[in-house]
Amino acid sequence: MSLSSLSALEIAGLVQTGERTAVSIIDETLKTIGETQDLKAYLSVLDASARKKALEVDAKRGRGEKLGPLAGVPIAIKDNIAVAEGKTTCASRILENFQSPYDATVISRLLAADAIPVGKTNLDEFAMGSTCETSAFGASLNPLDRERIPGGSSGGSAVAVASKSVPVSLGSDTGGSIRQPASCCGVIGLKPTYGRVSRYGLVAYASSLDQIGTFSHTVADAAALLQVISGPDVMDNTSSTQPLGDILSGLKGGDAGRQLRGKTIGLPKQAFAEGLQSEVASTVQSALAELEKAGATLVEVDLPNLQHAVAAYYVIATAEASANLARYDGVRYSRRSVEAKDLYGLYAQSRSEGFGFEVKKRILLGTWVLSSGFYDAYYMKAQKVRRLITDDFSRAFAQCDVVATPTIPTLPPKLGEIFSDPMTMYLQDIFTVALNLAGLPGLSMPCGQVAHLPVGLQLIGKPFAEGDLLQAAAGFESLGRAG
Repeated sequence: MSLSSLSALEIAGLVQTGERTAVSIIDETLKTIGETQDLKAYLSVLDASARKKALEVDAKRGRGEKLGPLAGVPIAIKDNIAVAEGKTTCASRILENFQSPYDATVISRLLAADAIPVGKTNLDEFAMGSTCETSAFGASLNPLDRERIPGGSSGGSAVAVASKSVPVSLGSDTGGSIRQPASCCGVIGLKPTYGRVSRYGLVAYASSLDQIGTFSHTVADAAALLQVISGPDVMDNTSSTQPLGDILSGLKGGDAGRQLRGKTIGLPKQAFAEGLQSEVASTVQSALAELEKAGATLVEVDLPNLQHAVAAYYVIATAEASANLARYDGVRYSRRSVEAKDLYGLYAQSRSEGFGFEVKKRILLGTWVLSSGFYDAYYMKAQKVRRLITDDFSRAFAQCDVVATPTIPTLPPKLGEIFSDPMTMYLQDIFTVALNLAGLPGLSMPCGQVAHLPVGLQLIGKPFAEGDLLQAAAGFESLGRAG
């Protein structure tokens, strides 16, 4: 049976029962990665360490020991998450040869669950972008249409799953960087509540917004992966002790009626207004009608400050980026210019040579909004807007269980189409950035196609209510519209 037709949970079941060996799974996975390398989903392949881990999993089963819940499951990792085996480059020249001395917490938890990391995936440089075109090593291609963007910044992780080289992958989401590429590539992308998953080992872009999440083809795989990687971590004091519960069991044996009956879905009037491509609007509205027919109740909710989310996000995110990226100075572990003649030159030239245009632009903007005379006018005002957006969602959730919007306002653009137009590129995140500002969980799943291109439906949950969010998503999935 080909791996391309199997979910992560199905693969784990085959390995646990001995119907397939982990080594055979990994050999087939590495073969598929090689056959799809023209998509540029991967920046590096962890073939040696993957085979070593597969041998360990098979040996563990041979000894009669209990295997982990993701036994033998190959998984791709976004290359801004530290893995001790291989490089962690953030798709940047400044970290081109950096090898992490430790595993991120999520990697340690995956290994403990007997999952097998097989490669590091492409991304927009330092996760700054919405198209995967700012990578210093070339853009990933959308496997559904190679002339179109795969979305970003976690484009490589989305492509890896969409091309079926792996059943699941990890990405990071600062303003939509999981949900947006999930929409473009027609897969499921889950961004958990801020603090649900440890950020230890995630290379920081904007620390108050960053969150590790998942890509998959099924809601159950997303739930299984989240159960493994979530939980408090002494290495991350922003990680939450709020229990997740057994969210996977809550999805089993259900149908759309059971999952959706009694659920109230809020529809923000601001999300279906001017700027939304008509084909996207009609596809999403058709999906919502199916949800209503299956037993959900649709109500209109008001998010009056959603219109300010993009502006507030780019002020806060760039301010935090300017601080986080100050550590790449050419002195310690990053690229060091050989042309520098003094200390100032070392700093300036190493950063100029190592960072790409988009990263430089965001560092400059962030430094500017934090500077004397502009801090109160921009940064503090953006933080106040952040509070208003959080309050808007709190009021909306008093009326509904989940909120639904399109994931992005257009069909996936062609490569190069919006990359040279910063405002258009930033507005691709208009429906996603608000969740990061408010720290909410969100999920994008395919809800239909227009001219063979996928359209994403975004479901937004209450804080730490991933179980309810995934149940609603599973209900929609069981209708047969997702995928």
